[in-house]
Amino acid sequence: MEIFEPTNAAIAGLACVALIYAVAVSRKIATYKVDNDRINELSEIIRSGAMAFLYREYKALAFFVAAICAILWVCLGKPSATCFVAGALCSALTGYVGMRVATKANGKTSFAAMTGVNEALGIAFRGGSVMGMTVVGVGLLGVFAAYMVFRDTEAIAAFGLGASSIALFARVGGGIYTKAADVGADLVGKVEAGIPEDDPRNPAVIADNVGDNVGDIAGMGADLFESYVNSIIAAMATGFIALELRGLIYPLLLCAIGIIAALLGTYFVRVGEGGNPQRAMSRGLYATGVLMIAGTFFLTKWMFGNIGLFWSVVAGVVCGVIIGQITEFYTSSDYGSVKEIAEAANTGTATNILTGISVGMKSTVAPVLFICAATLTGYRFGGMYGIACSAVGMLSITGMVLSVDAYGPISDNAGGIAEMAGLPESVRKITDRLDAVGNTTAAVGKGLAIGSAALTALVLFMSYSAATGLDRIDLMDPKVLVGLLIGGMLPFIFSALSIQAVSRAAERMIEEVRRQFREIPGIMDGTARPEYEKCVDISTAAALKEMIVPGLMAVAVPVAVGLSLGASALGGLLAGSITTGVMMAIFMANSGGAWDNAKKYIESGNHGGKGSPAHSAAVNGDTVGDPFKDTAGPSLNILIKLMTVVALVMAPFFV
Repeated sequence: MEIFEPTNAAIAGLACVALIYAVAVSRKIATYKVDNDRINELSEIIRSGAMAFLYREYKALAFFVAAICAILWVCLGKPSATCFVAGALCSALTGYVGMRVATKANGKTSFAAMTGVNEALGIAFRGGSVMGMTVVGVGLLGVFAAYMVFRDTEAIAAFGLGASSIALFARVGGGIYTKAADVGADLVGKVEAGIPEDDPRNPAVIADNVGDNVGDIAGMGADLFESYVNSIIAAMATGFIALELRGLIYPLLLCAIGIIAALLGTYFVRVGEGGNPQRAMSRGLYATGVLMIAGTFFLTKWMFGNIGLFWSVVAGVVCGVIIGQITEFYTSSDYGSVKEIAEAANTGTATNILTGISVGMKSTVAPVLFICAATLTGYRFGGMYGIACSAVGMLSITGMVLSVDAYGPISDNAGGIAEMAGLPESVRKITDRLDAVGNTTAAVGKGLAIGSAALTALVLFMSYSAATGLDRIDLMDPKVLVGLLIGGMLPFIFSALSIQAVSRAAERMIEEVRRQFREIPGIMDGTARPEYEKCVDISTAAALKEMIVPGLMAVAVPVAVGLSLGASALGGLLAGSITTGVMMAIFMANSGGAWDNAKKYIESGNHGGKGSPAHSAAVNGDTVGDPFKDTAGPSLNILIKLMTVVALVMAPFFV
C-alpha cells in the first residue's frame, strides 16, 4: 500500500491529461477556417454519412449490449455487468470522438494544402492524435476507475469483454462498409468507365470516402482500444497473483508513462516545406519509444529494486516497432515484394493474385519469430507476468501509433476532397504525398495490432488457465483435440463469412453504380449529380446486416464448447484459434496491403501506368486484397482476443 496510494492521482491525472490534450486539439482544429464552399460541402457530406452510419451501428449494438449485460448480471453479478457496459460505452465513445474530429479535419487538410505541406501535415496529424490520445486516456482511466470501484480483477475482466465486443462489430461492420464501396468504385469506375479514383462522377466515391473513416478510424480505434485495456487487465490479474499490489499497479503506471512519452513525441512531428513527412512521423514514433523505455527503466528500478521486468517491457516495445517495419517491408512499393506483384500483373490477373498470396504467406515468418522472441524474453525476466508486461509495453505507445495511423485516412480523404473540389494540381500533389506517407503509417498500426493481438491473447489465455486451474493442455485428451480442431477452424469460417459479406455488398454496389451510369444522363460529362446517397445507404445496410453472424459466433462458440466439453477442451479451442488466427491475420493484412501498393506503383507510371493491361490486372488484385486487409484480416485480431476474454469472464461455469 505504501506505493499504491500515492500513485492513484498520477494514474488518473495523466489519463486526464491525455483527454485534455484531445479536447484542446479538437478545438484548435474546429477554429481553423476553410474559405472554400465546395470543400466545406464535400466534407459535410462525408461527415454526415460517417456519423449516420455510426449512429445506426451503435443503435443496433445497444440491444446486444443490453442482452449480454442481463446475462452477466444473472450469472456473475452486478460488478461484472456494470463493468461490461462501461467497457462497451468507453469503446463506443472513442470511436465517436475519433470519427467526429477526423471528418472535420479532412476538408481542412485539403484547404491547408493550398498553403503548403507543413500546415496540411499539421492538421492531419493533429486530427489523428485526437483519436490516439482519446483511446489511451479513456482506456487507462476506465480500467483504473473500474478497479477502484470494485477492487476485483475478475469483475474488470468484463470491462475488457465490453470493449472487445464493440471492437469486433466495429471492425467487421466498418470493414464491410468501406470495402463494399471501395470495390464498387474501383471495378466500375476505374476498370469499366476508365475514370480516376475519387472522380466526383463516380456514384460510389462518397461512400468510399465515408468508408475510410468508419473502417480505419472507428474500426482501428476500437481495435487498439480493446487490445490496450485487455493487456492492462490481464497484466493486473497476473501481477496480483505474482507480486500482489505492486504487480497490479505496475502495468497502470507503464501506460501512464506511455501517455507522457506520446505527448512529448508529438512535438517531434514537424517538417519544413522541403522536408520529408515520413521522417517526421518516424521521428515522433521513435522518440515516443525511446522516452517510454527510459521511463520504464526508472519506474521498474523504483518499484522492484531491480530491472528484470524492464527487459520484458523493452522486448514488447521493440517487438511492436519491428513488426511494423516488417509489415512496411512487405507492403511498401519501396521494397521488392510489391514490385514483384506489380511485375506479375504484366501477365494478367491470375499471376498478380498468385504472387500476392505467396508474398502474404512468406510475410508470416518474421513477425511470428519476433512474437516468439518477445514471449521468451518476457518469460525469462518475469515469468508469466513478464509476458504480460511485454504485451503492455508493446501497447504503451498506442497514443502515438494510433495518432500516425489515424492520420492516414484523414490525408486520404483530403486527397479525395481535393480531387472532387477541382483544386489545383499542386494541391493534389501535396495530398498525394501525405497519403503515400499514410500508407506506411498504416503498416505500423497494423503491425502493432497484429503483434499486440498475439501477446494479449496469450496473456488472457494464461489468465483463463489460472482461473480454471489448468496447468497444462493434454493433447492425448480427445476433448482437447476436438477443441483444438474447432479453434483452428474458427478463423477460417470467420474470414469466409466476412469476405463473403463484402462480396455480396459489393455486388449490390456495382449494380447501383452501373445503373446510375446507364440511367442518369449527364453523369459522365459532369452536368448531372450522381445519387451518392443511394450508394452510402447500400454500404450502411449491408454492414449492419452482415456483421451480426460473425460477431455472435465469437461470443457463442467458446461458451458452447466450455459448457459442453469442459475447461480443458475450451483451452484447446483457444490455443487453436490463437495459432491459426495470428497466421491468417498477418497473411491477409500483408497480402492485401501489397496488392494495394502494387496497383499504386503501376498507377505512378510503371508497367504501362493507368489504363494499361497491367493496371487492370492490378486493380482486380487490389479488389481481392481489399477485404483481406481491411475486413477479415484486422477482425481476426479482435476475434482471438474476444474469444479468450469471453472464456476468462465465464471461467467459473467451466470448472
